[in-house]
Amino acid sequence: MPTGRIRGPFGIYLLFVMLQCYWKLGCGQLSYSVSEEVNPGTSVGNLARDLNLNVHDLETRMFQIVSGSKRKYFDINLKTGSLYVTERIDREELCAKAAQCTVNVEAVVNNPLKLYRLVINIVDINDNAPFFSEKLQSINIAESTAPGGKFGFVGASDHDVAKNSVSTYKLSRNEYFSLEVHKNEDSVSAELVLQKALDREKQPTIKLTVTAVDGGNPPKSGTAQIIVSVLDINDNSPVFSNSLYKARISENISVGSTVIILTAVDADEGINAEIEYSFRSKGQDRVLDLFQIDSKTGAVVIKGDIDYEENPAFEIHAQASDKGQPPMSAHCKVLVEVLDLNDNAPEITVTSLLNTVKEDAQIGTAIALVSVLDKDGGKNGEVKAVIVNETPFKLETNYKNYYSLVVDGPLNRETVADYNITIVATDEGTPSLSRTNTVNIKVSDVNDNPPRFSESLINVYVKENSPVGAVIKTVSAYDADVDNNAHVTYSFLQTNSDSLSSAKLVNINSETGDIISLQSFNHEELKTFQFKVQATDSGVPPLSSNVTVKVLILDENDNNPTILAPYSEHGSVNSETIPYSAEAGYFVAKIRAVDADSGYNALLSYHLSEPKGNNLFRIGTSTGEIRTKRRMTDNDLKTHPLVVLVSDNGEPSLSATVSIEVMVVESTADVQTQFRHVPIKEDSFSDLNLYLLIAIVSVSVIFLLSLISLIAVRCHRTDGTFSRYSTPMITTHPDGSWSYSKATQQYDVCFSSDTLKSDVVVFPTPFPPADAELISINGGDTFTRTQTLPNKEKVRPMLIYKILHQSLLCNIVLF
Repeated sequence: MPTGRIRGPFGIYLLFVMLQCYWKLGCGQLSYSVSEEVNPGTSVGNLARDLNLNVHDLETRMFQIVSGSKRKYFDINLKTGSLYVTERIDREELCAKAAQCTVNVEAVVNNPLKLYRLVINIVDINDNAPFFSEKLQSINIAESTAPGGKFGFVGASDHDVAKNSVSTYKLSRNEYFSLEVHKNEDSVSAELVLQKALDREKQPTIKLTVTAVDGGNPPKSGTAQIIVSVLDINDNSPVFSNSLYKARISENISVGSTVIILTAVDADEGINAEIEYSFRSKGQDRVLDLFQIDSKTGAVVIKGDIDYEENPAFEIHAQASDKGQPPMSAHCKVLVEVLDLNDNAPEITVTSLLNTVKEDAQIGTAIALVSVLDKDGGKNGEVKAVIVNETPFKLETNYKNYYSLVVDGPLNRETVADYNITIVATDEGTPSLSRTNTVNIKVSDVNDNPPRFSESLINVYVKENSPVGAVIKTVSAYDADVDNNAHVTYSFLQTNSDSLSSAKLVNINSETGDIISLQSFNHEELKTFQFKVQATDSGVPPLSSNVTVKVLILDENDNNPTILAPYSEHGSVNSETIPYSAEAGYFVAKIRAVDADSGYNALLSYHLSEPKGNNLFRIGTSTGEIRTKRRMTDNDLKTHPLVVLVSDNGEPSLSATVSIEVMVVESTADVQTQFRHVPIKEDSFSDLNLYLLIAIVSVSVIFLLSLISLIAVRCHRTDGTFSRYSTPMITTHPDGSWSYSKATQQYDVCFSSDTLKSDVVVFPTPFPPADAELISINGGDTFTRTQTLPNKEKVRPMLIYKILHQSLLCNIVLF
């Protein structure tokens, strides 16, 4: 992997070997190495191949690189699976003087979700030359200094590390000084060593050039010029008790605390033996900001805040100078080690992988990456992270202080739409420090709730003759989901059980649920129909539910009563004759009528209209029988025109009329009625007649016993008590008729005492209302309504029995 800074085939080969060979998979991580300053687009390694992933699946599985730092130095090529550099990497900017520089990234792949930890080692290249902070340095040396004397100077620095940093020093050729180089683990320093006695009168100044050389390939160098000034005699220079001092201090040590006391002595006397201590003023600006030295005692004192995380150690250059002329000085080095204290709480960094999590997410689905770092070292830097509140999530350890936030239980957006996950990171220091971070996770909706109706059966009551296009009912279903998953549309659900096609009768608005009539309903043709409405949401896949809608057509009084034959024949002369000797209550005629409506709208009443002043006839309001009120007198007319008005009980009431002319004759032999012309079949008395007679007598006896029992029960109970039960109610009328009613059905059965004109007329009621009323007709031709409770029992057996009984009675008489 050549770069613009690498020269020669050996460097290219070495870099290639480093990139291809220095990777490993262990402890859950994959390691690569790449040199700093490589061009953007440079391949680091084939990540897909190393992870055994199919290159063609990278896009569909949404393979991505998640960086824990602010800058994204690496990315993945989804076409080839190669991990490549996205921008310039400067190791010195990224890691400063750290011995090892790494960039940690996470690789995430979905379906199924997997996390891979990548550690990329940034390899230092020799891209920085050594440099001296002081290009021109001055040293004063007495001419009496004996050969072998050593003199320090400001050393060089190099931003590179390891072998690419300063490796050695070189001194320009001269006859007075040589260079002594000191190498230790972390640094290289040098001192000037006097090789030949100085003579101020012969050469008052000596110019030297020092070159610092690093260990890179090829090596780089930097130079500085040292000017040595030869001073007059000051016989002895100060001497430190140690050339190297070592001390330990705790971080956060208070300002003013003494680190160490340096001691130097001078063999001279008087002013030449008075010593002043100082720090070297050049090349150690950070030291001068944090430390100071007492010029008289040599005590090194804390001046600023010491932080282990910024500087774990200090190298201080001090000097002791006497006050002689010329002044003599000595140099020493002080190594200060900073002991770590647990003064930094852990830092929590959360990198979200998903903006929202679906409520049907599987257990183990990764939501975010959580990294916990502590700037402290040792035990103080060991951190453990936990979730402290009750949530369906947990932290899974990936590698050291790296975690994955994953789903640990079922989610339900309808119950909890978002979670605030409290993560607490605690270090192992004494006392331990902790930090809290709250992660907000929003749960997104999936279509897991079908629309629901409030009831399974909806009854709709519609009046007949209602206008076409009217909204007869609005159905509504609730969906607990949101957005499109909660958008409900309505439609008809056709089933094989539908007797009528609902599409011909009603329509439904798919958005509002309004059910609209497509025709005007006629109760006499259609009393009830039902259909199913389906509510479907807009989710994927859509969910639905059904409700049964039962439409009940309510009867309206829209049909007039119809007069039955023989009086309904058009063009016929409706006339009847009665004898002059007729007694009060003499049967004249019977008007029969029917109404196509139901219930009260079909309950008919009969009224008689006579000439003014005539009070000879009356009519049964419920039976339609016309009878005489009194005997004839000589003042009565021989011909009586009557108008019979038949009215129903609807609102408003509808009616029909029929005209009858009653003529008075002298002899009963002249009396003729419509019913007297009914032919009577003359049959001989046979066994069949005998059996029929026995049956009629038996039924009559049972009927009489039942009637007596019913009257006894009615007399025993009050009307209010009786109405609490569903027992059929029978009302008798003074004219010989009776009414039968139950809560679910009502029939009026009229029976006449006149054998020739007896018949049975049954009036059915409409579809049952919530409760029913019984209408009976009293002797005074007035209406009485009795309220009854609903009953679901069928009345058909009882009704058939009564109709059969009346018919049999009629047959007995005829027989």
